[in-house]
Amino acid sequence: MPVTPELVEQASRLTPAEWQELWIKARENLPPSRFGRINRTPGVCGGEACLGHSRITVWGLERLRQLGASDAHILSGYPHLGPDDLAEAWAYVAAHRDEIEDAIRRNEEA
Repeated sequence: MPVTPELVEQASRLTPAEWQELWIKARENLPPSRFGRINRTPGVCGGEACLGHSRITVWGLERLRQLGASDAHILSGYPHLGPDDLAEAWAYVAAHRDEIEDAIRRNEEA
C-alpha cells in the first residue's frame, strides 16, 4: 500500500494506544530478521535491540565484552543465555556497529 497524504492524515489522528496496536500489527507483517534472536520492543529498554524477549540489551553485552569479559564470563552471569545467543549478539554488533556504539555512548553519558 502506498503512503498517501490521506493515510498520513489518518495516522496523525491515532491515539497512543492505536499507534501501539498499529506498530504491533506492522511488525507481525515484516519479513523475518536475519537476527531471529534479536528483538526491539517499543517501551522496553527504550526500544534498544535486546536478546529474545528479555531486557538484556545487545549494547550492554558488547560493553561487557569491551571491558574484557569473555563469553564464558558473560554466560555465567546470564545462565539462561547460550553460546548461540552471544554469537547472534556479536553478529548484530558487527552489522550495526554505529547503532551499538551510539547506545553505549548515550548510556555512559546518562
